[in-house]
Amino acid sequence: MLELRPARPSDVDLLRDWDTQPHVISASGDDDAIDWEVELARDVDWKWDFIAQVDGRPVGIIQIIDPAKEDSHYWGEIEPNLRAIDIWIGPPADLGRGYGTKMLQTALDFCFTNPDVTSVLIDPLAANIRARRFYERIGFRFVENRTFGSDDCAVYRFDRPR
Repeated sequence: MLELRPARPSDVDLLRDWDTQPHVISASGDDDAIDWEVELARDVDWKWDFIAQVDGRPVGIIQIIDPAKEDSHYWGEIEPNLRAIDIWIGPPADLGRGYGTKMLQTALDFCFTNPDVTSVLIDPLAANIRARRFYERIGFRFVENRTFGSDDCAVYRFDRPR
């Protein structure tokens, strides 16, 4: 059974290890280096970091932000009441086991517990066809190609279910 728990500073070494995995590197852009020690110590009202666990064993991380409030303005000027998700499977042995699907569905459920949230955004690298197909199977629809920093990304949107 997959469950999410809040990420904590004691997860830093695990996350740094996952960041060295080839599948994580290939899915991350040039601008995606995360200082997990700093990131997990931040206490802001617009960001949620979760470790996904299967039977208590960490398998991935999900970061959810409110892109209108996020302080780097990564998404630029953007409408309110959105969420943006980043998701990674850490251990290579956990790829292709359905954990990403369960993680994303759980993250979407979390986002939409707030009745004001209208849609969720995600921005895989444009060249990451496997990720793009995954998001499309979940129900995300392609919005546009967009450059974030030096990364060519494909922006996808998932609207609140009716």
